Amino acid sequence: MSNPQEPYQPAQPEADTPGRETPAGSRRKWVVPGIVGGALLFVIAGGVLVFNLAGGGTNEARDVADDFTQLVIAGDTDTAYDDFLDPALQEKLSKEDFAAGVQSLKLNDTCKPTYNDLKVSSENGNNKADVAGVIGCDGKEVDLAYSFDRDSDMKMINIKLRPKA
Repeated sequence: MSNPQEPYQPAQPEADTPGRETPAGSRRKWVVPGIVGGALLFVIAGGVLVFNLAGGGTNEARDVADDFTQLVIAGDTDTAYDDFLDPALQEKLSKEDFAAGVQSLKLNDTCKPTYNDLKVSSENGNNKADVAGVIGCDGKEVDLAYSFDRDSDMKMINIKLRPKA
């Protein structure tokens, strides 16, 4: 007669004395946590990269808007127009009309800009930024809204400077 077969039992990790797992068994325990840890590290690194890129774009938009606004407040309309307005916007708005519009606002050295809305986006590798806020002066406020487009350089494609109602 034959011996009856013993019931199936799952394989146990090899153990040395006194009951410790061998390095092969020990390595198996770390495979899943290692994969999970690697995936988590990848997600965190991606989040940091996206945050820095977006933050960098927001800071750049704020800096460009501030440089432009400071020139406008100082009355240096030629430099503001030449250095910051996109050629397509310059075709729609002459340098003379731009200067006359800025002068009509009667800005002075008490005026300070506050940017309360900055939106930065990227589509097909083209970065855009919309900046809105207020130029506060003694006794008056001027609404501002700028749109910047960046193919190779951050240039203004739309502008609104209007006394606050």
